[in-house]
Amino acid sequence: MNMGHDQHDMSHMDHMNMGHDQHDMSHMDHMNMGHDMPGMGGMHMMMNHGDMKKRFWWSFGLLIPILFITPFMGIDLPFTLHFPFANWLTVILASAMYAIGTKPFFDGAKSELKAKKPAMMSLISMGLLVTFWVSIYSFIANTFLNGHAMDYFFEFASLVVIMLLGHLIEMQATMKAGNATSELAKLTPETAHVKHGDSFTDQPVSSLKPDMTVQVRAGESFPADGIVLEGSSQVDESLMTGESKPVKKAANAKVIGGTINDNGTLIVKVQAVGADSFIGHLKDTLNQTEQSSSKAESLANKVAGWLFWVGLSAAVFALIVWTFISGPAEAFNTAVTTLIIACPHALGLAIPLVIQRTKAIAAKDGILIKKHGAVLQAKHLDYALMDKTGTLTTGHFAVQELQTEQLEKNAALAFMAALESQSSHPLAKAIVEKAKELKLPEKKAENVQTIKGAGIEGDIDHRHYQLVNSRYLEEHAIDFNALATDGSVSYLVEEKSVLAAISLGDSLKPSAKDFVNALLHRGITPVMVTGDAPETAQKVADELGIQEVKAQVSPEDKIKLVKDYQKKGQTMMIGDGINDAPALAQADLSVAIGAGTDVAQASADAVLISTSLPKIIDLIQLAHNANEKEVQNLWWGAGYNILAIPTAAGVFAFAGIVLNPLIGAIVMSCSTLIVAGNAMLLHK
Repeated sequence: MNMGHDQHDMSHMDHMNMGHDQHDMSHMDHMNMGHDMPGMGGMHMMMNHGDMKKRFWWSFGLLIPILFITPFMGIDLPFTLHFPFANWLTVILASAMYAIGTKPFFDGAKSELKAKKPAMMSLISMGLLVTFWVSIYSFIANTFLNGHAMDYFFEFASLVVIMLLGHLIEMQATMKAGNATSELAKLTPETAHVKHGDSFTDQPVSSLKPDMTVQVRAGESFPADGIVLEGSSQVDESLMTGESKPVKKAANAKVIGGTINDNGTLIVKVQAVGADSFIGHLKDTLNQTEQSSSKAESLANKVAGWLFWVGLSAAVFALIVWTFISGPAEAFNTAVTTLIIACPHALGLAIPLVIQRTKAIAAKDGILIKKHGAVLQAKHLDYALMDKTGTLTTGHFAVQELQTEQLEKNAALAFMAALESQSSHPLAKAIVEKAKELKLPEKKAENVQTIKGAGIEGDIDHRHYQLVNSRYLEEHAIDFNALATDGSVSYLVEEKSVLAAISLGDSLKPSAKDFVNALLHRGITPVMVTGDAPETAQKVADELGIQEVKAQVSPEDKIKLVKDYQKKGQTMMIGDGINDAPALAQADLSVAIGAGTDVAQASADAVLISTSLPKIIDLIQLAHNANEKEVQNLWWGAGYNILAIPTAAGVFAFAGIVLNPLIGAIVMSCSTLIVAGNAMLLHK
């Protein structure tokens, strides 16, 4: 499509990349409390980050005195203090911690048990309930009944603080993913200029109805889908449809709500609003995708769920068997010890520490991880589907080709730049920037005027020149050799003689070729999925070495393509536009380009802030390494329980092997330290 330079001197493309240049990343600075946390049981947080932080610090403050006045597994430590009523103070402090620190875990356990899928929250809650209430029983027995029962206040307090710490780490590592559908709503203006009689008055967009007539001025976004009644303008639809070039709109042309009107004023008849509009359909598609797209269950939750049943079964087994062997009292103590041994101190930190380390490394590399569960689970990617405009290309126009017939190339470019120097049109800017890049001598154009629907003309060095499209040449019977290109072509003319032709179009990102090669090297098949024309898409694909190309693809088609590729293997999606959002939500791993739309970023698992596409390869490698660390930490965290639970239950008592509570506690502490140290060894 050859674009005319009509109304060329107007600043009709100032908003072409709205949201790109001054993209506000502040929406990612807050924690999202509504997303699943795989390391901590997939629990939906019922409190904000500040509340959780307060619970941790209050519990930590209560833990300090408990450490000094409470025995460790029934054994006094060198710093254990003894004084009158120390046991009463311990009960008061532990009860306060029970009231403050246990709520997040009990709430999570209720959700898990209600779903009949006990996991991390259930395992933690079981340990908290047993250690606290058995300790309360021990306090009553020892204080009022002259008993000698062992309490577990030390274990209870340390479990609360360690689990809250793990939870807090994971919450801090979870950036606000954002609500993609709410971001979509921001694309349309709040008010529209609605026709009433012979004038236009502002009223809320929510009040628009089909068949109303609205006025859309230069630089404004369209309030709804409709059809142009009057006017002529260029419209930027790239973020909606993937079409890289501004689209000419005149009478009877359809427009999409949320797209940007560039230079002219258009009178539009509203056709679709709300759920019936393009954005409305996109919202529905996105909601359906996010609801149906289920990431694999966290490995930590699987392990925790397994340990929950193992610990509970072993405790019941110990209670029944040892009741017959040693009596109810000994059987009760053995069952309690078994449940306490199952407490997931190390397991609760295994994943949060890996997540925090992964996010820190990625952030230094120019990538913000938002949904860590998806990143950690992206082990072996098979396909990488990627958008073209704004992802593989810059999304900005640049000179592609310059051919001359009667002038030297630099001279022709200098004449073109002189004519275009006063225009803010992106095509004009591209020509001027190219002339500056080549450091060409500046020429001055006088009497510059727009040729409506065709281009621009003016005088340079007392000679008259025109820069026009092919339609103008055909209409004025000017002979020319058409420039074969998929870009936008303009011809420099003097006295009905074509002097030169210039092609302008979107340009590849410098790192795009290296990125595609790196994907191929890793055995990942790159697939271009774009709403652009087949010829344009194929040309870019050929330059990059991409074999699989899907052009003129709608947002719904992109989802279908992602699903089709997911049937063949793990699939990644990379994009920046609104039309990419549903596909980003559907993919196994998705990366949004940082210069893209908020809608795309809200739908993605990670955001590439760096301008270097190969950083995505680093993310893939980091995800692979993080997954290995996750598995290692789970083995360290759960391995202790695997050995300790049956031993504590007395399974090996026949061989004289019993678990000393102190030894069990020491091993448990060591496994926690090993998990923390192992997470710190993660690298990309």
